[in-house]
This record gives sequence, C-alpha cells and structure tokens, in this order.
Amino acid sequence: MDSELPKAALAVHDVSDESLLLAYRDGDAGAFKELFERYRGPLFNFLLRRVRDRSRAEELYQDIWTKVIERCGEFRGESKFSSWLYTIARNRCIDHGRRMKFRAHDSLDAPRSDSGQALVERVANPGPSTEDLATGATLKERIARAVEELPEDQREVFLLRQLQGLGFQEIAEIVGAPVNTVKSRMRYALERLQHELGSLREDVQ
Repeated sequence: MDSELPKAALAVHDVSDESLLLAYRDGDAGAFKELFERYRGPLFNFLLRRVRDRSRAEELYQDIWTKVIERCGEFRGESKFSSWLYTIARNRCIDHGRRMKFRAHDSLDAPRSDSGQALVERVANPGPSTEDLATGATLKERIARAVEELPEDQREVFLLRQLQGLGFQEIAEIVGAPVNTVKSRMRYALERLQHELGSLREDVQ
C-alpha cells in the first residue's frame, strides 16, 4: 500500500495548473493547496523584487491568493493559469504603487534617517572599494541594484522573463502590450544591465 503513495504524489504534481484551479472550483481544497505550493517561491520573489519590502510583499502575496479564491469563477481556461495569476499580481503591485504615492516620502535631496545621506548622493556614490567588489556577495548586490534601477516597464518584463521564466507571448498578455513591445523592453533592459556589468568588470580589474 505504501508503494502507491509516491505514485499518488506524482500524479498530483503532473496535473496542470488549469486543471487544479478547476478542481478547486469544484470543491477540491487539496487542489488549491497544490497551486499555492507551486507558486510560493516564484510569486513571492516576483512581488519582493517589485515592491522591495518583505512585509509588503507578504501582504500582497496573501491578498493575491484571496483574489484567486474570489475570482476563480471568472477563469475560463482561455489563457494559462500563470498568465491569469501574474496579471492579478501585477495589478495589485500597481495599486500598491499608487497608494504609496499618496504617502509621505523623502525627496531626492532630503537626508535619509538611516544614513544621514541624501538619496541622490547615494545613487551617485561610486560605491565600495575594488577589494569589496571582488566578493560575490557585493557583485550580487550591485546587480540586484541595477535591476531595481531599470525603468518600471523594462524591470517588469525582465523579472517575468528571467525570474519567472515566462514566454514573451505570455508576458504580453500579462502586461497588455504587443509581443514586439515586450521584446523591445527586454532588449533595452539587457542593454542597460550589460552596461552596468561592464562597469563592474572594469572596477574589479
């Protein structure tokens, strides 16, 4: 009897996202749990890179799955579940960004409380020494910072493509733009990052 358990588990993992959502809609709570587990890492990482704050990413993550529960009846299977899910996630991130604009925030030339240094000065700062740049952790930090500094439309496409592994057609559906526009945004993002990485290589040589 025990030998059948791995087969059962394998069968669950072989079920498509779309079938799982339909099964959940028909009352299978385990199907929702499987979907939740599949996207736990990828979706949270996407949110974290978008909002750059762990607590807010966690709030958005829970909110998105609440939306999935509320709107599962709207899913018709005409697109992939991942497209539908990331469209919800993207819209929640946009809503979050709009709300943040109405909150008080530091100007570029205002000293920051954590460092006493203006943000504009921190951006222009050449950064750590050559010795520090030689460490993998520092390089990773600089690359992550370069991704964060991409224009929003480019960063969005870059994250969906590189972090989530989505195809251009699927990304186009999520962001509501033509495929060629999505490809152009990706190309510009890569060019900007390659320029930044080129600067890093010059620093460590």
